[in-house]
Amino acid sequence: MSGFKSFALIPAAGMGKRMGASINKQYLQLDGLPIVARTISVFEASPLIEAIYLVIPADEIPYCREHVVAACGFRKVIAIVPGGRERQNSVMNGLKAMRSSVADDDVVLIHDGVRPLITSQLLCESIDVARNNDGALVAVPAKDTIKTVRDGIIIDTPPREMLWQAQTPQSFRYATIYTAHCEAEREGFMGTDDAALVERRGGTVRIVRGDYRNIKITTPEDLVLAEAFLAGARKEA
Repeated sequence: MSGFKSFALIPAAGMGKRMGASINKQYLQLDGLPIVARTISVFEASPLIEAIYLVIPADEIPYCREHVVAACGFRKVIAIVPGGRERQNSVMNGLKAMRSSVADDDVVLIHDGVRPLITSQLLCESIDVARNNDGALVAVPAKDTIKTVRDGIIIDTPPREMLWQAQTPQSFRYATIYTAHCEAEREGFMGTDDAALVERRGGTVRIVRGDYRNIKITTPEDLVLAEAFLAGARKEA
């Protein structure tokens, strides 16, 4: 796999209803920049990333192109792809858009557009693990005891040491994840994340130890927390 390249696929096609804002959550300001712009900037700055594919609701593409990509001067964003009905459909649209430019052994890092506090170190580790496995999933150990519940009744308490909270990026060689998505689409299977599509085909997805600060901004409280994390990082610097 010598000479492989790495590409970012950033789905940001969600509607963000839980945020309760007048605009979609990816465009809310986080320390002076739209959330999705902060996310893109990490991949833009990484010398390991060849190019970035954004997946955005079709009617927002002109806005995103002007107010995010052009306004921030992102040079690596080479395509803005219309999103689909569900996140899985959006990722598939992005993978199809990459088909003519990405080699089978190139690594694709699929990362949530509203997870802006990812680090360059985690990008590096994800790429390394994805090269040597069927996939790499950034995750953190569960801090809390998790209960399995049915109709309000606890039916099981899984051992916490076996439970991890999945984050992104989730990274794969292109042929691996494209084939998994094609098969899921053909069979009408909807997974909870991209790794699940590879797992169901018997693929080996290895954990990359993540960071609890790598949060997905879904609620107003998440936005406050992200601001605090950024302020803390500035003090440390």
